[in-house]
Amino acid sequence: MPEAPPHPREVFDLVGHTASEAAFEDARARGRLHHAWLLTGPEGVGKATFAYRAARRLLGAAPEPRLGPLGSDPSDPVSRQVIARSHPDLLVLERLTEDGKPRKVIPVDEARTLAEFFSKSPATAPYRVAIVDAADDLNVNAANAVLKTLEEPPPRGVLFMVSHAPGKLLATIRSRCRRLAFSPLPEEEVAAFARRYADATPEDALHLARMSGGAPGRALTLAASSAIEVDEAARAIISGLPELNEAAALALADKFRGGEGPALFALTFERLAARIHAFVAEARGEPAALDRWAAAWETLQRLPREAEALNLDRADAFFAALKELKAAARA
Repeated sequence: MPEAPPHPREVFDLVGHTASEAAFEDARARGRLHHAWLLTGPEGVGKATFAYRAARRLLGAAPEPRLGPLGSDPSDPVSRQVIARSHPDLLVLERLTEDGKPRKVIPVDEARTLAEFFSKSPATAPYRVAIVDAADDLNVNAANAVLKTLEEPPPRGVLFMVSHAPGKLLATIRSRCRRLAFSPLPEEEVAAFARRYADATPEDALHLARMSGGAPGRALTLAASSAIEVDEAARAIISGLPELNEAAALALADKFRGGEGPALFALTFERLAARIHAFVAEARGEPAALDRWAAAWETLQRLPREAEALNLDRADAFFAALKELKAAARA
């Protein structure tokens, strides 16, 4: 299995998005750098990578033109400090803890450190920089704490807020940020990225690109989680309905236990939902039949959230979903 993709702070190149980088660099060069930037687009498309690239330049890292408009020299002391999470003028708020374990939200206590961080002058760099990755992970109190910082823009301070779903953020947060939109990349660019960084075959790289929805980072995450195998299992389940290979289903459900079980469970439901979505989009059946498939798709979207929130048995939730899929196929 390929290694897990590197953290964005360790990535020095960026696929696509040259227009966004040029817009930021133009604002910086003209002395019109906004104090807060909202980076929007699908998860894995490169928003956090952009944030770290921009941060390194603002913190004074030497430019490396071969790595694009905001490219920095990986060997520069600033770059090494960012990787080591030791730069005094960089603050990062994220769900991941220092030991790499994810939390459900970014807590309010950490969001409140923004105000104190920006109240101080830069220690060694031209700017103080903060990255919130992602703003979608702020709970209500944490979002209000960030809003207070936005209401009082700090001198020589820049905040980057990554958001996969900006419509869910407070309108007052959105209105105080300059937005940079990051669109999905062409399939062939993502496939080339997967061939290079996931060591994927051309066929697998194309498969990963299609599953990723145009997001290179998502393609790497899928490659590291055996997503092609899961997607093929989902295809076999959907194409075999209303019959079901019980032995294969049981073998798959058995993998939902253990440390990697939750991620595999979520990925299985995601790929089943994607297969159903494609099937419904291409189908020309009776409206009632399409309604049943749409309802089954809604179940596939809902059950993983309920299983996590209510601590339900993942195998039971899986077979409950399969039962509804079989009913939709028979009707």
